[in-house]
Amino acid sequence: MTKLAVIAIGGNSLIRDNTRQTVEDQYDAVCETAKHIVGMIEQGYDVVITHGNGPQVGFILRRSEIASETAGMHAVPLVACGADTQGALGYQIQQAMDNEFKRRGMVKSAVTLVTQVVVDADDPAFAKPSKPIGSFFTQEQVEKIQKNNPDWVMVSDAGRGYRRVVASPYPREIVEKAVIDKLVREGYCMIAVGGGGIPVIKQEDGSFKGIDAVIDKDFASSLLAAQIHADELIISTGVPKVYLNYGKPDEKALDKVTLAELEEYVNQNHFAPGSMLPKIQAVISFLENGGKKAIITNPESLEEAVAGKTGTHIYP
Repeated sequence: MTKLAVIAIGGNSLIRDNTRQTVEDQYDAVCETAKHIVGMIEQGYDVVITHGNGPQVGFILRRSEIASETAGMHAVPLVACGADTQGALGYQIQQAMDNEFKRRGMVKSAVTLVTQVVVDADDPAFAKPSKPIGSFFTQEQVEKIQKNNPDWVMVSDAGRGYRRVVASPYPREIVEKAVIDKLVREGYCMIAVGGGGIPVIKQEDGSFKGIDAVIDKDFASSLLAAQIHADELIISTGVPKVYLNYGKPDEKALDKVTLAELEEYVNQNHFAPGSMLPKIQAVISFLENGGKKAIITNPESLEEAVAGKTGTHIYP
């Protein structure tokens, strides 16, 4: 019987290092990840692929800033940058998946859906922006930026300069969830909720309006998985398994763990905020909302992980 999985891959995993940041380098990384996802599909999965976009949004913003500074061109709003990356990264993933299907003689197609995600306009995150985006600036540059963009919040970042910070509200609803659910159950490989989705607020008349913010892609992936009743949520990260006491002499890999055990590890502060903790919180939310199983592993281990040979497997 075919299983339905939502698999989240990180935006940073598509850029291997500082020497390989071009679009072509990114596509090479996408192709490598696609091989492992198709191998998963061959084991009996239908999948929705979600992805991060942090570095890519930063690149678009910097290009926009340079164009504004040097040629007087209009700035690109953050919400539009998120939409841009959904299209560009979705195109690369879609093409890589389709090419891999053809290589293996599989009759299957990938489809990218630009996805909106509803957030609350009164989410506390809007009062306390905390997510750094874009480039570093000097004090002199910040004064000019604040004059042109009085609503921007600029903060000193670890002595490296000033950066803009934006809100990271919690996702509440996947606007296109019914379309995603329909297409994936018809056998299409879906690419959706890129970068956590385009943040929108619902207005009094029921219409949507985009808002500058960044939604955590793992939280959005967890919400999507719950709303389309996926069997599994798979989160791809930089390590093959989750560890307790990571990086210490007594570090311990987690193979199989229950939801209750995982929550206790969170209470014991085993997972770093901004790193593994959001992934763990996303898994907890998915399982609490009816999910059957979650897996955390790295991209190259996907096939072995779904076969039960590696990865951290979490159960209700």
